[in-house]
This record gives sequence, C-alpha cells and structure tokens, in this order.
Amino acid sequence: MSGHASNPLRVVLVDDQALVRAGFAMVIDSQPDMTVAGQAGDGVTGIDTVRQEEPDVVLMDVRMPRVDGIEATEQILGLADSGQIRTPKIIVLTTFDDDEYALHALRGGASGFLLKDTLPEVLLDSIRTVVDGGAVIAPTTTRRLLDNELLPRLGAGGPTGGAGGGHDSPAGTDSWPAETGGSTSDAAVDPPPNLLDEAAARRLETLTPREREVLVLIAQGLSNTEIGQRLFLAQPTVKTHVGRILMKLQVRDRVQAVVLAYEAGLVGGH
Repeated sequence: MSGHASNPLRVVLVDDQALVRAGFAMVIDSQPDMTVAGQAGDGVTGIDTVRQEEPDVVLMDVRMPRVDGIEATEQILGLADSGQIRTPKIIVLTTFDDDEYALHALRGGASGFLLKDTLPEVLLDSIRTVVDGGAVIAPTTTRRLLDNELLPRLGAGGPTGGAGGGHDSPAGTDSWPAETGGSTSDAAVDPPPNLLDEAAARRLETLTPREREVLVLIAQGLSNTEIGQRLFLAQPTVKTHVGRILMKLQVRDRVQAVVLAYEAGLVGGH
C-alpha cells in the first residue's frame, strides 16, 4: 500500500461541482491510506490550492470556469518543473468520454484520464497506481484510440503498466497498448515520415539498443516484471533501464516516454 494511517496520500479535488467534490471526498476519506488535503471549484483556485498544499495526487475536472483542467494541469506541472512545488500526480476526470480530452490531458503531463462514473474502487486503485508510477485511462477511450489509430497519428500516449514495483493497472482500466503484442520487432512499425518529430527522434538516439528495446516493451503496456521476463533481466536491472530512459528522454514518467516513442516513430499503430 502506497500510504498508511500515519502518513496518508494527500489528494486535492478540483471540480466546479460541489456535489461531485463531496462524493469524491467521501470515497477518499473512507480509506486509511488517503485524505483530502484541499478542494477547489475552478482551475485558478485549483492551481493555488495545489501550490499551497503540495498534494501527492490531484483529481482534476476538465470543464471549469476561468482555467480549464488541461491548462491547470500544465501550469501545475510547470510549477513543479521549475522547482516551486513538489510534483503531484494528476488524474483528469470528465463526464465526457472524449478522445481529444484524453489526448490533451496525457500530452499535458497527466498520469491518468478517467470518467466521473468510474467505480469508487477503481478510482481508489487508480490513485494508488499513479503514485506508484503507473498510469491509468478509461478503457473505452483506450480501445477507440487504438481502433482509430489516433495515438500514432496525434503522437499521444496512453497508460502503461505499473512502474518500478511492477504495479498492475487497476481493475476497470486498460494496460496500454496490450493489443500490440508480438515481439519487439513487431511493435516497431514505421509511421509516415510526416508524423515523425525530429526533436523526439534526436532524444531517442541517446538510448542504447537495450534501452530502446525496453522502451518498446513499455509502449506495449508491459510492467517491469513482464519486461524482465521477456528480456531475461532482473527487476532491479529493468528499473535501472527505465530510470535511464526517462532521464535521457527528459520526460516525467512512462506515459510521456511512450508519447515521445510515438512522436519519434519508434512505435506506431496497426
């Protein structure tokens, strides 16, 4: 468990509907390893609350007055990148199962995208998953993104399996993109040249062959444990490779690493 009664995970709720915030607060405060550290009814207040409370996790609505959830996410992570606050994990929540919201949220640095009708136990598991380094996304959105090949076309990623500890995606969310399957070489599909991001490709060139291989498996949705089994590597070795990949690619987490892999053309669609 990521937190415990004496040091619970601190969560900030940012949503313009007071009733929604109250519902989330009841669910979160019912857990011994979590507590609601603050609430806000719009993006501007949400940014200020996160700056003041420095939570572990932010549940962020998309459609809000003054500043929407996508921009608020970017501003919060910008504050973290500049060292003004500790970096929180952000899960974007919306009533609308909209692919564009998911893409913008993940590109903006969010670690998850869920619908507000997500089951309480799934929401709680999702909070724990992102704190442990994983990422989560609404399964209906994941399937459509894959079926429509929007991920490679727009250069956007989805959730991978758990990070360092091999934490699996919570029930009700998809490990992304498991459908790719096959060998490492099968996953490296060349997208059309106009989709490639030259800057991303240059960063990709800093990886060793083994690190590129690990990155492709991350993009297939494999956890560290599964990557170790596939490549016959010990988990600490896999964790070291993942850490070096994130450092070399200058990305925040596994989600952003997969986004860059798509932008650079290392992995593609069907």
